[in-house]
Parts: sequence; structure tokens; C-alpha cells
Amino acid sequence: MRKYQGTRVIIAGALILVLVAVLLFSTYGQTGQSEDESTLIQASSHDIGDINGHLYGGAQMAQGMVYETLVENTVNGPGPRLAESWNISEDGKVYTFYLLKNVTFQDGEPFNAQAVKENIDAVQRNKERHAWLALASRIVSCDVVDNYTVKLVLSEAYYPALNELGYTRPYSMMSPGCFINGETKDGVSGYIGTGPYKLTEHVEDQYAAFEANPDYWGGEPGVKKIIRKVLPIGQTTLLALQKKEVNFLVTETGGNMLDVQAVRDLGKTGDYRITQSDPVSTKILLVNTGNPESPLAEKPVREAVWYAIDRDSLANDLLGGEDFPAETLMSKAVPYCNIDLKVRNFDPEKARQILDAAGWKLENGSEYRTRDGKTLKFNLCYFSAKAGQKAMSELIQSNLKAVGIQLELTGEENNACYDRRKTGNYDMLFDVTWGVPYEPHCTANILKPGGSYGDTTKGLPEAEKLYRKVDEVLASRDEAARKELYTEIFSTVHEEANIIPLTYGRLTAISPKNLENVHFLQNQYELPFKDLQFE
Repeated sequence: MRKYQGTRVIIAGALILVLVAVLLFSTYGQTGQSEDESTLIQASSHDIGDINGHLYGGAQMAQGMVYETLVENTVNGPGPRLAESWNISEDGKVYTFYLLKNVTFQDGEPFNAQAVKENIDAVQRNKERHAWLALASRIVSCDVVDNYTVKLVLSEAYYPALNELGYTRPYSMMSPGCFINGETKDGVSGYIGTGPYKLTEHVEDQYAAFEANPDYWGGEPGVKKIIRKVLPIGQTTLLALQKKEVNFLVTETGGNMLDVQAVRDLGKTGDYRITQSDPVSTKILLVNTGNPESPLAEKPVREAVWYAIDRDSLANDLLGGEDFPAETLMSKAVPYCNIDLKVRNFDPEKARQILDAAGWKLENGSEYRTRDGKTLKFNLCYFSAKAGQKAMSELIQSNLKAVGIQLELTGEENNACYDRRKTGNYDMLFDVTWGVPYEPHCTANILKPGGSYGDTTKGLPEAEKLYRKVDEVLASRDEAARKELYTEIFSTVHEEANIIPLTYGRLTAISPKNLENVHFLQNQYELPFKDLQFE
């Protein structure tokens, strides 16, 4: 009898343990909540992916939590990070970095000059993958001077070198202990940096958990745990925020997880704080000028499209005033871009006049213009996974129809749109600029053949001249000459209407009311989680 009672006790105890385990798993797996109310649970529309700091497959926001770079891009230009100071040779070809001491990677390995060299060398052995960065083609060597000093030697002067070393990828510093046979281009054995957070758990397409790095050289972060939970855009995410299953969200570049009204309603509950950034990027239409069979090869048609689009309605009616109407590719706040350019306000009558003068006539009873039996029509591709782009594209379609242009819309997944941008398989393509600190130099560089915007320039009559100016400005060491060259480059792009601006976009953060110090970086793809703390 006693034995039976003992068995019952054991079974009951086991059941309780199982029940507790199930409850814990259920709470964590389904809601991401924990008993610690100071845990930040972020909603995201996508998994963190492969956050190898030398590659691009992972979420940059997650990479920025784990890895750090030699310098940091700030509103005042590149500032110290893992390098506490540096100097640049007279000819602009040699950068000498003096590293912070007593910094360790999250696996306990020391951060020093040898680690920097191994990281830079690993990135450069895969430099074809980083061709979008002009710096990758200019690095000749990275040399160890002493334990805390390294020299980076370039083939020629390149003024944005520090900016590009401050991008989280590809020049993140990872522990050489996670390299595979000394390389990172084919994968790493772990995600180990010097950053403020460590990745502690990852269930693909469900969630990733990050814990504060207690040995972080800048001091342990205030928020001890951050869970990034994958949720679909729209109603599911809204309900999760209302139920507190998640308590943090930052809008995605080029499209949000929630519409404007939903964000406003959350702000009115008193449970959340809504924080917005200054404009960080420009929503644009890339126009392919390289197809002589397309009406868009003609400058008058591109100009007519520009005049026909109602940017005020895009910004205010569709986006609820969250964006601002844009009349130039770069806002005047971008370095070197405070340029006086021709204003093309919304003016459908002027668009009609331009098209009439170009021979595109609207016959009585016809919806669309024709010339020599050919209808004035082309296609616009947009990212279907980014909320807002479909509605914006439909309004643009309506605007163009009002002046006699037939616009066909194609919504596709991200990778399909990126493939079109890469191959030039589009008439017009919805896109979003990278924003500062990538601008203006990165955007200028990708105007060249092979760049992401190369198909917008290859049909321009002065394309070769434009490309030479891009090369000149990137090598320029004279501030006045640099300013003049950028003025010429972006004046040409504006005048040719091969990239049509729509709106200047901002970031929005939805955070618990007791979370303090929510702010943004220059880089729109990351957030300074290390600065956050609960009251």
C-alpha cells in the first residue's frame, strides 16, 4: 500500500513537472512572453536568417545586435567604435586604426589587430560578392602593425572608406573562432561578435532570442532579453500587440507591418509609445531607359509620368501623413544634395501637353494615347510583401490613366523584384533608397553599369559622361570639387527623369510605455537596442 502511494506521488510529481514544462513551452513558443515583464518581444515579418556578419542573407537589425565595426556612422560623420582613433595618409591611400583594448568576442577570444586582419582578409577573398561597395575593389591589404594597430592600404584614394567600414555588413568583426577553415564566405560555425547582445536561441521562421552580453565593453545593456518573433503583416500582428503577446515593433523599410490607422489606434490605448524618425529614405520609381522599344526611352514620356503623379495624395491620403511628398531623389538633408533643381509639381495638364507635343495623341473615345498605331503603355513592378506599395501603385496607375497612359501592375515577392532590378527586366520598378549613411556615394556608384540602378542610366545620351563623374567624385579629395561633381550627377538624373521620386519615408517604433530612450540611428536598417531600458 505504501509502495502504491509512493508511486502515485512520483507519478503526480512527474505530471506536475510535465505540466509546468508544457506551460512554459506554450507560453514561450506561442506568445514569446516570459515571467520577466522587462523582456522586449519584437514582431517582425521575417526570420533573422543567416546572420553571418560578412554576408547579406540575414536581418541587418539582428546582425547589428551581435556584431560591431571599426567605426560607427553618426550624424557628425564616422566616429569611433572598435577603433578608438585613426589617421589617414596624405595621399588618402593608407588608413591606420588604433584599436580599443580589453575587448573580447562573445566566445572569450581577444579582439585585436590579428582578428581585424583575419576579418578584412576573409571579406576581401569574397570581394566579388561585395561589388556594390566601391571600397571592396580598392582594398589592397590589411596589415598588422602591433597588437592594437592595423593599417588598411587602398589602391587609390576613396573618400567614403570610413563610411563603408561603418556598415554592419560586410565589414563586421566576427570571432575568427567561428570561421570555417579561415573563411566565412561559405558559412560560419556560430554567430559570435563583440556586440551588446548574444544570439541564444533560434527556431527558424518562429523566433530568435537574444540575451544581453554581460561582458560587453560598453557596459551591459539595460534590456536583458529581446525576442524577435515572426508574424505576418496586418491583423495577426495587430492582435498580438493588443494582447501583449508582442510589445515592440519597428516599421520595415519600404513597407510597414501595420497600416497607419492601426498604429494610431495603438497609440491611443495608452499602452504604447509611438516614436518616429526624421525622413530616412525616398520611395522611388526606377525607370528603365535602355529598351529602345519602350516609350520610357523617351525623356518626354518620363517627364509626363513625373508630372502626372499626385505625391500629396500618396503621402497624405494613402500614407496618412507618415511620409512627405518628394520632388527630388535625395532630400536636401543628404550630404552634398542641397541642390536647386527644377520643380515638377503635380500637373496633369502639363503632362498631357508634353505627350501631345511628343506625338502621343488621345483619339476621341479612347482611354489611352497612341502613336503610329502603338498604345502608350508599360509596366510597373512592386514588392507585394511590403504593405502600402500595392495601394501606391494603384493610385499611380489611376493618375497615369487620367493623362492617357496605360500602366500595368505586377506585384511579386521580394526576391523576384530584386532579380528584375538586377537583370533590368522591368519598365518601371518600385524601390526605396538606402538612405544615409549610404547616400549619396553608394547611390551614385550604382548608377554605373552593373549597379542596381544601372538600367536607369544606360539609355541616357550622356551616360558615359555621367559614369566618369561618378568615378571622379568617389576619388575626389577636394571638398569643393566633390560638391560640384555631386551637383552635376544628381542634376543630370533629375533632368532626365530616369528615377522618379514619390515620398520621403520615416521609421515608426511602437514600444511599451515604460521603455525609455527609443531613438533611431542614421542607418534605417538597425536600431540601437543597447540604449533601451525599462523604467
